[in-house]
Amino acid sequence: MKYTRLTDDLFDYLCANRSDADDPVLEKLREETAKLGLDAIMQISPEQGSFLTVLTKLLNVRSAIEIGTFTGYSSICIARGLPNDGRLICVDANEEWTAVAKRYWERDGLSGRIELRIGEAVTVLEQLDSSQTFDLAFVDAYKPDYPRYYERLLPLVRQNGVIIFDNMLWGGSVLETPPSEASVEAVQTLNNTLTNDDRVESVLLPVADGIRLCRKR
Repeated sequence: MKYTRLTDDLFDYLCANRSDADDPVLEKLREETAKLGLDAIMQISPEQGSFLTVLTKLLNVRSAIEIGTFTGYSSICIARGLPNDGRLICVDANEEWTAVAKRYWERDGLSGRIELRIGEAVTVLEQLDSSQTFDLAFVDAYKPDYPRYYERLLPLVRQNGVIIFDNMLWGGSVLETPPSEASVEAVQTLNNTLTNDDRVESVLLPVADGIRLCRKR
């Protein structure tokens, strides 16, 4: 079994060795989000953010969609990887949290690349123009709807495009038999689907709480 167990000190080392480790905008956003208390756990980890920026650039993404924006950390990281004329659609149902995101988009000069759509994600996805396609989709929202997000996103992602799902280890609860809650069951179901779905090829990576990277064939 070739893997390294993370300790707090090793995780701090990992986070410190990022190109954007001293980024003032991202650091300030993390500080403000932390004041939300337990809800702050919904923010992605620093290394996930760096990964999203690098991946967006590597894939030459011009059109992206994010399901679940919260206070905006992941959207900033994706939008930074887009060209000046690139576009990111952010979908979230919470206007209070996304108000924070909008302030930081403005602060980072990214407002022109980002379009916010407020509403339940499944409904917003159903309302998208079927001719619209995306190079990249990032999903970090209501877990019981993950399988539904997948089926609605896949037709909208171009061939060779990428879908990324966050929290696909769900704190280790994916090993539960039977699952203890709807979120666990949904993540288990989607992991099984992605493993066996010949429409995509995918890999489950032990980054933060587990990210599933899927390439549309």
